[in-house]
Amino acid sequence: MKPTKAAFTVDVEDGISIAMRDIFSVESRQTDRVVSLTEKILDLLARYQTQGTFFVLGQVAEKFPQLVKKIAQEGHELGVHGYNHYQFFRMTRKQAFEELTKAKKLIEDLTGHEVFGHRAPAFSITPKTEWGLDVIAEAGFKYDSSIMPGSGMRYGWSGFPKDIHELKTPSGMNLIEVPLSTVKVFWKDIPVCGGGYLRLFPYALTRAAFEKIQKERPVVLYMHPYELDTQDYPDYYFDQLNKVDLLTRYKMKSMWFNRKSVYPKLARLLQNYEFGTVINLVNNDHQITGTKVF
Repeated sequence: MKPTKAAFTVDVEDGISIAMRDIFSVESRQTDRVVSLTEKILDLLARYQTQGTFFVLGQVAEKFPQLVKKIAQEGHELGVHGYNHYQFFRMTRKQAFEELTKAKKLIEDLTGHEVFGHRAPAFSITPKTEWGLDVIAEAGFKYDSSIMPGSGMRYGWSGFPKDIHELKTPSGMNLIEVPLSTVKVFWKDIPVCGGGYLRLFPYALTRAAFEKIQKERPVVLYMHPYELDTQDYPDYYFDQLNKVDLLTRYKMKSMWFNRKSVYPKLARLLQNYEFGTVINLVNNDHQITGTKVF
């Protein structure tokens, strides 16, 4: 494997069902949009002959096992994104362990390959949930990519190292951490290169962030399939949306702003930069030479 300068990562989750549960407190089924949108990402990666890492939600793997098999068959790395998309601060240690091991076993059984990596829903490994690193290691993962090294309203770990490194969990186990990418603007570390930031920032700004980060370390790009979804959500979603307060309604509608720009931005990034899987990055990055995961 040749050294990887950037990792292309996808958190495979169904945006509709998660919004229904987390925002409206209504349980709903996984929709097949997660399949079509993930396949759109797969086709884009195939066009640029690029492999990526897909952190798959257990619920998605259970409902759409053929999608998981297709990701593996096309040469991409599979990781775990939890089972039900519960943030760590909403779980006990026992619940978290069950979430991770259940999803890990399901994906491994579907593909016949060991799963090495984990990413927490909503980057919910923070100083308040540092115990989660113990659980991730206990569940058999070799690396984690859940920490945003900066402070934010919903997530972040201010002062956390930005480089890939092997750490000791609170109970003393070894775990490799692959932090998400940030850049320092004045005194503050700002998340870039993924999610809503990719959607909201102009391409020139994202590219400038790539250039700045790659002078010091590999870039970790992340996205969700629903960020490519430009079609109206089902009527039952809007029925619930119309029942919430105006501020929540505005926040949810704002997530659609500039979505049509995401796909062409991804295509330009793939054209201009060399991407690979996280496991490739972990095994080959000079900063952790000698650490071999497999």
